[in-house]
Amino acid sequence: MGLRHQIQASRFELKYIISERCAGAVRDFARRYLEPDGYGEPQQHCAYTVCSLYLDSADLTLCRATLDGVRNRFKLRIRFYDDSPQSPAYFEIKRRADNVVLKERAAVRRSSIPGLLAGHRPKQTDLANGNAEGLRALHRFCDLRSAIQAHGQVFVTYTREAYIPAIGNSVRLNFDRQLSASKYERGLAPANPNGGFHPRLGGVILELKFSNRFPSWMSDMVQIFNLERCRMPKYVTCVRSLRTREFRLMPQNQGVEV
Repeated sequence: MGLRHQIQASRFELKYIISERCAGAVRDFARRYLEPDGYGEPQQHCAYTVCSLYLDSADLTLCRATLDGVRNRFKLRIRFYDDSPQSPAYFEIKRRADNVVLKERAAVRRSSIPGLLAGHRPKQTDLANGNAEGLRALHRFCDLRSAIQAHGQVFVTYTREAYIPAIGNSVRLNFDRQLSASKYERGLAPANPNGGFHPRLGGVILELKFSNRFPSWMSDMVQIFNLERCRMPKYVTCVRSLRTREFRLMPQNQGVEV
């Protein structure tokens, strides 16, 4: 997939948990306005794997900011779309300012990741595309990581079925399935780290993303299918699920805070 992946730098996000049956109906409705984003296999509803290594401090400062409902917060993650050594990894800062989500990313060479995670300062040669804005984003990522002494915490993996307009990127609709959490130990294993633990969600994660006003057809879709908005932070869900699992597996259930 490489450098073709585009992002909405500033957007609104609405999330829902829906059944597979509802997902099929929503897909049929949305296909009147959107088309597959082109990264997946047509025979699998154009789905593809997304894997992110989330970084956080030892006391999970960023995770707790979400749990506490801090209005202006951020997350640090390294995102992969395949396990090819030639494909870049994307160092991303995902900020939330009130109801707006802001994202910065830098496409980084796989060979540069160990050094950057060890605290090396970014260089132009670390980038997969040499983009000046990418280097600035990478510097900001590393500065934030250093400020809270963040390191790898958990791999979050899922399959994504995504739809976008034929022209532009002002709207995006995602179906995310098979959410998997794997505790970070060392190294990079983006395909399916350590086998993964699947949190119980009770359905498909539907994400509606838009850059400006909520499209009228999306508003109609929400009403037609009686969609109920929910909070669904994947990183926090995976951290809590892993810690709950560790708690249950420990002798006499001692010593693990959820």
